Amino acid sequence: MALILSIETSTSVCSVAVHNSGNLLSLCEITESSAHAERLMQLVLDAVNKSGSELMDLDAIAVSEGPGSYTGLRIGVSTAKGLAFGLNLPLISINTLQALASGVIVDQGSFIIPVLDARRMEVYREVFDPKLNSISKLDSEILKEGAFENFLEKGPVYFIGNAVEKVKTVVTNENARFVPDLTFSALHLGKLAFSKFANQDFADLAYLVPNYLKEFKALHSMKNPLLGL
Repeated sequence: MALILSIETSTSVCSVAVHNSGNLLSLCEITESSAHAERLMQLVLDAVNKSGSELMDLDAIAVSEGPGSYTGLRIGVSTAKGLAFGLNLPLISINTLQALASGVIVDQGSFIIPVLDARRMEVYREVFDPKLNSISKLDSEILKEGAFENFLEKGPVYFIGNAVEKVKTVVTNENARFVPDLTFSALHLGKLAFSKFANQDFADLAYLVPNYLKEFKALHSMKNPLLGL
């Protein structure tokens, strides 16, 4: 048994889930993008209560590390670090795009490309195989004609995430599959978090920072690395 609380704040959805060995027990979320800081701790308490547990029952804290919204990631990671520190629990960091990719099951020979909105015609993206192994460097990409063609010519490619509509405007290859209306939330972190927990693959509590991917103009606190996000 491993009771893990997961926090996801990389998009406009702010969510908290509690999983027992990867199986969902509870999920609490809001879709007010400006309310992450104000509501996150209450969501934590609500999710724990809804799972029939208490904070002291938790075995680990997991958090979506990015890329995504600068403000959302900063709030999520700082809250997760505070909980892990206060409860003396291990902290697990989850690649946001890998967690997003876990929301779709595809056949062998296919590719999964989670895409998150960056700005204008730019997206954050990474390419995964059906077993969620990364086969392309996590990066940002400006969408233009011919985007992702090197994968589309090899087989079905499933695009998933809040930038799917943006991708549709430039990708017309018949191998493109667009996964609509998936609300990405903390529930997608559960199995990945449990796998890391089982392997004791924990983040460094003092020095974990969000993966903004792009330059984020914020001062890193050298006096207190717990706050240096």
